[in-house]
Amino acid sequence: MPDTELEHLARVACYRKVPRGTTIVRAGDSTDSFYILISGSIKVLNSDEEGREVILAILGAGEFFGEMGVIDGSPRSADVLAIEPCELLVIAKPDFRRMLTEHADVALYLMRSLVQRLREADRKIESLALMDVFGRVANLLLEFSEVQEGRRIVTRKLTKQDIAKMIGASREMVSRVMKDLETSGYIEIQDGRIVLNET
Repeated sequence: MPDTELEHLARVACYRKVPRGTTIVRAGDSTDSFYILISGSIKVLNSDEEGREVILAILGAGEFFGEMGVIDGSPRSADVLAIEPCELLVIAKPDFRRMLTEHADVALYLMRSLVQRLREADRKIESLALMDVFGRVANLLLEFSEVQEGRRIVTRKLTKQDIAKMIGASREMVSRVMKDLETSGYIEIQDGRIVLNET
């Protein structure tokens, strides 16, 4: 996004700091703000009456959430929980809507980001429908990895429970798959990080 647009964002945004474990947004609440994550990470999730959860996304610094309800006026569609201490920029709904109408670059940036998320959702649906648990775990690890110093590394902290909630499997099954991947040499755990090997 151009610097001029970023400066305008900064003028209308409020800074907020939240500790780990804070529920930033609750499903069903009225939508009044748009959020940009400056630091830390959050998970977007839904749960049923029995407390079972599905993680829809894990977001990190530079990413945003809360845009859907700001655009269409619907209540919040999911809970957003801080996985670690977070710094946020919070933009009130009227200010955000004004930015979209007055600043084409911001609207275009948002549209590109939403299209990317839609493509990711399509891939997730495809993987749930067509892959077994082994394939879904491998696919998720690839999705969350980046090349660093010539090696593909999962850069975000993912627990086996988080992985299970993201791919629709049990934690026990994910543990077995991760162990198989490690035994087969496809992954290594180094300093708490998952390294993907090309074999």
